[in-house]
Amino acid sequence: MMSKARIFDLSLFVAAVGIALGTHPGVALNYTYLKAMLLYWVFASFYFQLRIVTRSGNSTIDYAISYTSSFGIFAGPLGTLIYEICYRVTVFLYKKKTKTADPGEFLDTFYNIGSFTLGGTAAYYLYTLLYPVATNFPAGYWLLFLLVVCVTTFLSSGFLVITFALSGDIKTRKEALNLLLKSRNLLDFSKVALTNALLLRLLQMEKWEMLIALFLLNYIVSLSFFSKSQSAQHKFERDKFEQMAYRDFLTGSYNRAHMDKMMKELDHSGECIGIVVADIDRFKKINDTYNHAVGDKVIVDFADTLKSHLHEDDILFRSGGEEFTLFLRNKSFVECRSIIEEILKDIAEHSATAEYEDQLIKVRYSASFGLYYYKTDQNTSMQKGYVCADQLLLESKKLGRNRLTHKNELAD
Repeated sequence: MMSKARIFDLSLFVAAVGIALGTHPGVALNYTYLKAMLLYWVFASFYFQLRIVTRSGNSTIDYAISYTSSFGIFAGPLGTLIYEICYRVTVFLYKKKTKTADPGEFLDTFYNIGSFTLGGTAAYYLYTLLYPVATNFPAGYWLLFLLVVCVTTFLSSGFLVITFALSGDIKTRKEALNLLLKSRNLLDFSKVALTNALLLRLLQMEKWEMLIALFLLNYIVSLSFFSKSQSAQHKFERDKFEQMAYRDFLTGSYNRAHMDKMMKELDHSGECIGIVVADIDRFKKINDTYNHAVGDKVIVDFADTLKSHLHEDDILFRSGGEEFTLFLRNKSFVECRSIIEEILKDIAEHSATAEYEDQLIKVRYSASFGLYYYKTDQNTSMQKGYVCADQLLLESKKLGRNRLTHKNELAD
């Protein structure tokens, strides 16, 4: 049994055909019309490559500049229907060939033909009705086209909202409004209105070379924006991948892989650096007393506390389960030691909040630190500096935990 959404889609097509065949064609379907239709058909097909594709539920939505307003006004209902059939069938065949078609693409084609033909028909009648009035006002022609584009755009969006509501892809009024208003602003309307207004003027004057030039200019500008958009998207995806590769999922701190990378970069840099290895005291007891979820909350709280005391050049890594490593850069030994002492004081004065057995609990914990301060050179690598800081951490554990053990290599 055909769904309500598909019945609505086909009803749009039937309505468009009925209106196109039952009204005056608008213009003679002569050689001039055929040239105009071929020109629009070719450039609309090329421009289809630059569309923005989004999804709503199981359906795909294509957003691209529409030339329907100018061609609808020029060709009338019947001329618009013929053009939309040629163009939408071309799109359907292209999607089939490139294997990008949705499962219901064939019936979607009927929806697109009906929807855009009705939009072009609305543009034709609205323009025909208001043009005599608009010519009496300064810039009336351009303002009329802005009105036409606004009406046809919201009409097209309204059809989408109805068909998506019937198919269940949108279920709330908020989703409907988001779809209706998506990417709709005065700048977008003005761009489409100006393009279509110029196209119609050139069509009426039969300035074919200028028409082609305007189409080419629009295509080149759109291609430039599309390329920049794709580059920005690729950069976003690369940055996101790098973030996933080098970030610890639980705490958002850098992970051990990034720490190894930074060690190689800082090796032999000649800068004075404080390498700090920190570890939560008796962490296994926290897990055993509560559970691992509570233990994770303590780890996150510890990481947040460490971050809150770091400066711009400092770097925090989660180098193990409950172990963190800090690179304190561009600081004196006294400054490095002072930062760790402040962290110890901060940890002693607060607790981690966690949910345990359906209630919020406060978990107190402490941490131990090892600080190794030195100047990176050929004699002492970052890896060796890290090992020294780790040994100092073990000294803190042996001395009773909840403390800092440090060594200033430059003072020796």
